Amino acid sequence: MPGNKITGGNRTTASGKGSTQTWRFLLRALGYRNYRLFFSGQSISLIGTWMTRVATSWLVYRLTGSAMLLGIVSFSGQIPTFVLGPFAGVWVDRWNRHRTLVVTQVLSMLQSFALAALALASMITIHEIVLLSLVQGAINAFDMPARQAFVVQMVENREDLGNAIALNSSMVNLARLLGPSIAGVVIAAVGEGWCFLVDGISYIAVIISLLLMLIAIPQPVKPRRAILQELAEGWGYAFQSVPIRSILLLLALVSLVGMQYTVLMPIFAAKVLHGGPHTLGFLMGASGVGALAGAMSLAARKNVLGLGRVVPTAAALFGAGLIGFGFSHALWLSLVVIMVVGGAMMQQMASSNTILQTIVDEDKRGRVMSLYSMAFLGMAPFGSLLAGGLAARIGAPDTVIVSGALCIVAAGVFSLYLPAIRGAVRPIYRKLGIIPELATGVQVASALNTPPEE
Repeated sequence: MPGNKITGGNRTTASGKGSTQTWRFLLRALGYRNYRLFFSGQSISLIGTWMTRVATSWLVYRLTGSAMLLGIVSFSGQIPTFVLGPFAGVWVDRWNRHRTLVVTQVLSMLQSFALAALALASMITIHEIVLLSLVQGAINAFDMPARQAFVVQMVENREDLGNAIALNSSMVNLARLLGPSIAGVVIAAVGEGWCFLVDGISYIAVIISLLLMLIAIPQPVKPRRAILQELAEGWGYAFQSVPIRSILLLLALVSLVGMQYTVLMPIFAAKVLHGGPHTLGFLMGASGVGALAGAMSLAARKNVLGLGRVVPTAAALFGAGLIGFGFSHALWLSLVVIMVVGGAMMQQMASSNTILQTIVDEDKRGRVMSLYSMAFLGMAPFGSLLAGGLAARIGAPDTVIVSGALCIVAAGVFSLYLPAIRGAVRPIYRKLGIIPELATGVQVASALNTPPEE
């Protein structure tokens, strides 16, 4: 990558050079023009996306005051990913990903403008919100796999692919931090419709960045087979593997019962903490701060060793945080606890992703990661309905407390399977050279005394 060589005058200190080298290393994927364009455009667009998410939740609750309808709207925006996602992942490989992204971004922009027009004209009802949420969910079902697969065409050196993926995660969490905070201010000042309008305008940035790209790396051509045949093969492979099956099931359960706390955020902001849209923005922003911190801590790790223990620990910490959030009635305490929740959520998600990416067979990678997406995102619509329905019966705080307790129980069950998971993963780590002392037979006695954590 151009610019890797660090130069400077005589006054440049060693620590200064080291700091510059560190930052250049951490941001090296931005040295590629196409990825730099994508990163800049997407960073702006994602802030608008988070503004719309917060504004939609607040609008639904303001119009209806119903926890159940909060869940239904969230379900409407997420269920298309569960239904269409596995098939869309196969189809996207057959289409031009760059053109697909341009189309999905244009359609998303039009959807946001439609929301803005109805809201600003005071004509919007819950029916239009549900319908437009379904439309956006269908767009996302194709946009998400296309965006993830397109990264390899923007970053020319495969060694920098991991860095690009890490920067994507940081970009999402920074937007998650800024977007809700801005939305809280905008909603309080001029209303939800302006958030939708800003979101629609923000899509222009990413559309322009895509149109300015010069695609030098051709998209690989995948031999066409029956879609159902490929899906069945991926499912069989994943669920015959103890580590893959265990990670996916834990992630699915935590996503189902725990990660829908965001759906209930308007209730906590208005009724529990007696605040308004500012409070909602602060809560969502605090969760983003925690998630960003969790992502950065994982980025600092040198390898995958130890992540096997991080997965259940993070899930248990996530559950404990939810319980604390359910009991809290003070804004400062809720902000602190929700940061813990956001950080633990990110740690479990990213650790699970890293382990799966490490141990999966290359020819099954796409299908296993589609199952990962279904476990993490595909369970979300059902969790939204569950959270909304349960909150309508027992209240939002008790719903979150029960969810946290279930997450802790699930983490405990996963921990019981850690020996079996390690037994299945260790040969793969040996083959990859991740555990060199066991692979070469050196220091076996030491390794037996302190077995590595997979």
